[in-house]
This record gives sequence, structure tokens and C-alpha cells, in this order.
Amino acid sequence: MAMIQFDIPHIAGWVTWRSHSGLNDGKASGVDLVGGYYDAGDNVKFGLPMAFTITMMSWSVIEYGRQMASNGELGHALDAIKWGTDYFIKAHPEPNVLYGEVGDGNTDHYCWQRPEDMTTDRTAYKIDPSRPGSDLAGETAAAMAAASIVFHRSNPSYSASLLTHARQLFEFADKYRGKYDSSITVAQKYYRSVSGYADELLWAAAWMYKATNDQYYLHYLGQNGDSLGGTGWGMTEFGWDVKYAGVQVLVSKFLMQGRAGAYASVFQRYQQKAEYFMCSCLGKGSRNVQKTPGGLIYRQRWNNLQFVTSASFLLTVYSDYLSSAGNSMKCYGSNVSPSELFSVAKSQIDYILGDNPRATSYMVGYGNNYPQQVHHRAASIVSYKVNPTFVPCRAGYATWYSRKASDPNLLTGAIVGGPDAYDNFADERDNYQQTEPATYNNAPFIGVVARMTGHGGYNQLIVDIPEVKPVVKKPTPAPQAKSTPAPLAKPTQGSVSYSGPIVMEHKRTTAWVHEGRTYYRYSTTLTNKSTKTLKDLKLTINKLYGPIYGLTKFGNSYGFPSWIKSLPAGKSLEFVYIHPSTPARVSVSSYTLA
Repeated sequence: MAMIQFDIPHIAGWVTWRSHSGLNDGKASGVDLVGGYYDAGDNVKFGLPMAFTITMMSWSVIEYGRQMASNGELGHALDAIKWGTDYFIKAHPEPNVLYGEVGDGNTDHYCWQRPEDMTTDRTAYKIDPSRPGSDLAGETAAAMAAASIVFHRSNPSYSASLLTHARQLFEFADKYRGKYDSSITVAQKYYRSVSGYADELLWAAAWMYKATNDQYYLHYLGQNGDSLGGTGWGMTEFGWDVKYAGVQVLVSKFLMQGRAGAYASVFQRYQQKAEYFMCSCLGKGSRNVQKTPGGLIYRQRWNNLQFVTSASFLLTVYSDYLSSAGNSMKCYGSNVSPSELFSVAKSQIDYILGDNPRATSYMVGYGNNYPQQVHHRAASIVSYKVNPTFVPCRAGYATWYSRKASDPNLLTGAIVGGPDAYDNFADERDNYQQTEPATYNNAPFIGVVARMTGHGGYNQLIVDIPEVKPVVKKPTPAPQAKSTPAPLAKPTQGSVSYSGPIVMEHKRTTAWVHEGRTYYRYSTTLTNKSTKTLKDLKLTINKLYGPIYGLTKFGNSYGFPSWIKSLPAGKSLEFVYIHPSTPARVSVSSYTLA
């Protein structure tokens, strides 16, 4: 089949046909649990898959945020991540307490209602030292650590708060060990932790090391790799339950970055298992993934596409890691190039978007032939905003669930469960195994699509941890040096930050010593990467200790200089500031596109 070309489906603004729901969640337990995500087509907040969703969205931004920015989608991705992490902060009211579910599948599945009409039980379930859940706490720690990297430059105080929660959750997960579904038993029927918690402990440690560069987490990965299975398990799947392949790919990146320390030999064993996974996806391993006649990776009948999107993500990032390192890999003595891995990932995405035997797109709203009867309560019932008449619990099944017609609301962008082992698919609402979407189907998908619609060539092995602020020592002036500034340093390479369509390049252009004090000149170039005109720009600049040129101050914020009223698409402006310190914190507060 020919490879198809596609653009990122652009979804402007919020879902217009939804309204508020779950506004009393957590109230009976004395905690605010409003927000977060329902996992799929139902109205339950399941903590484990929700946290995995946020981890994978964050990993997508960490690796391919530049491509998202060039397509004008980065702001949407950050908003989606923060919606989840805001919820996790509220769900973690104490260091050793984490709320892991709101509602339960049994009562929820008895009803077919819009979220706005819910009459089902909204009990909140938690883990604590007497009812541990290392897998749930570990995955939530991973999500917060990964998100802290995402927000490090644009929202440093929020990033620091996420890291505090992540550290506490990791310690909680490691100290009080146990499976979360033994404590929150109502989750067993829906999100049972079959793999246990060892993979989540390693997964969380890897993300903590990535986010902090703290040697404690390096030692944890090195000393526990064998006992917790990171170096032993060769996997052919990756998803919300089984994280080993993800851990192995992350640790492989550390090895290629030169961050293995004294554990290089241990990390090499992690990498061997990462490449076991890659070879299995290529069909060149000792135990290969099953594929349909049309070439789709096939794991199980129920929501198979979750494994396709997550495998495609790992194939894509590992391809870029190898390419950045100038390496290839071997599958039973046969060389495999990075491009071959990337080609397999692209073939899977092409299949999902319509290059398959049925010529069906499994992303709702994309292409000309996509699922019309999605197993999703809100999409299948007339919008609350169109008709607010209450939909009773069981009446929803009779009126809407059994209705043999297209959904009244388009669930744009949702990836459904997908076809069976023979590429067959029945677009029927009661065929939940194939027509139900899930957040964790989409989370890794956004990173792969961003990579495919953007461009490669970036060095994915650049150490993407928060920079360590240099200690500025007051130099001892030479006896004769009193007035003439002397050049001290060459321009630095700088850094890049993103806020929606706005890309900012920060760099230090020069430095000098005057009367025994070191001064720095910093330059920030702001570029409008959207296709529209940027107006009403407001910047927040913290830790600025000197004059600034090229902006106008408005109270506590800064905007365009007096000679610029707007910034056309593709255009840039530069502003500079001088002070005797490390770079100021520049972030975008607000803007409009017209």
C-alpha cells in the first residue's frame, strides 16, 4: 500500500458540545476532586490510566514540542497536560495519601448518561500507608515528574510544585509497597494491575532522574534494575499496565547521553531489552508481535490500538535516539537502521489514519470514512447545550445507546479500539471492544504525529534537564582595571522556550567586568510561528535586576514596544536586558491571534 500524507487534525478551542460535570467530586470525602479525565467512553476517573495518559503526553512534548509549536499545537498540548496535573495535585492532599478513583465501573456501566446528567455513585477511593498502591503512586509520580520538565521554563513555580509532589509520591510508592487494586478493589474489573508495581517503581525513578538529575534516582535504577525486572523482562507490549519497555527506552537514552555513571554495564542490559522490543515490532526478534494481514500490530481484541500507538511512539523516539548518537542496532546479527524503525512506526500511523484494507480512519473526524457510532456516552447523546432535558440512567440505553444512527456529537480526534486480527471492524455502538476510544490511545499518538508532520534532524540526546544555575563569583579586579569594560565571555548557545505559537530563543550575547562586578547582556528573540497576526502580547519577566530595552512596561507585565502594535505571522522581535545575574525568567502571560 502507498504511504499516505496527512496534516495534524487541528481542533480549535474547547469541545463546544460539552458542559460542566462532576462538580461535587470528592466533596463527601472532604477533598476537591473536580477536574481530571474520564478514561474512555464512561464517566469514571480511573487514576492509573489517567496518570499514564499525562506521562505520555508530557513525553510527547518533551521530545517533539518544537514540531508541535511549528504547527501551532503546543499550547493545546500544554493545556491538556495541565488539566491532568492540576487534578493530581488536588488528589494528593498529603504526602502519603493519593485519591485514585472517583466513581466505579459497576454503577457507571449500569447507566447510559451524559456526564452532565450523572446520577451514579461518585465515591472517591484512595491509597495510603494502610492501603498501599505502589503502581498508582509510581505512575502518578512519573506523570508529575515528566510534566515538571514540560513546564520548567514556561511556568517554573508550577514545575517546582509538580516535582515536590512527584518526590513525595515516589517515596510513598517505594516505602509502602503493594498493588493498588488490592486497596481500591473496585478497579480490579476495569484496570487490574496485572504486571504488579515493580515496573512503575522503575518507571517513576527514570522520570525522576530525567527531571532532576538527582543521583539518588540513578542509583535506584542501577541497583534495582535486576531485582525489579528492568534488565530481565523482554517485552512485546507497552501500555498503561506494563511499563518495562518504556523504562528500558528511557534508560537507554541516559546511557547514550553519557548519564549512566557507574552503572553503564547495568544500563546496557536495560538497552538490550529495549532493542528486544524494537526487534519484536520489526518482526526480526525471537518473539515477534502479531500483525494483521494488513500489517497492523495486534495484541488483543479489546482496544488493540492502545498498543499500536504506544509501540509506535517507542519506535519513533528510539529511532531518533540512535540517529542522534550516530548508531544503529542489531536484530539477531542483522543491522537495523534508525530509518527502518521510523518506517515501521509511520506504517502503523498510516494504517490508523486510513491506509488499511478497509480504507477506514480509526480517528474520529479524520478522513472521509471514520467511525460514526462511537461507544461514548457524551458523544452518543444529544448535547446538553442543545437539549438540557435530563436523561435518566436506564432511559439512555433505550433512547440513545440502541439508536442505529451516527452520533449527534463528533468526538473529533478520538482514536477508537480498532479492527480485529483480520482487519475487520464493525461500526456499532454496542461493539465496545472496537468502537470505544480512550485517552491513552491518543496520548502517545500526538508525539508520533508531531514528529511526522514536523521535521527530524534535532539532537534528541541533548540533556533536557533543568539547567543548574552557575555560581557567579565576584572576581578580584586587577589593580589597573577601574573603568573600561573588558570582554569576559563569548556569546552562549542559549535555549528555546515555547508558549503555543510563540517561540522564544534566549541567549547571552556578552559579559564584562566593571568595578569588580560581572554584568551580562541577554537577548531574547520572540517569533510568531502561527499563520495569524499576534496581538495584545503580555509577558511576565521575573528575576530581572537591570534595564530592559525593546519592550514597554504595563504595570507588572511587558508588551510590544511603542513602535510595534502587532507581530505578523513568521515575524520576530528582539528585546535585550542587562543585569549582574543569571537569565531572567521570561514567560507569556496572554496574547490574541487575529
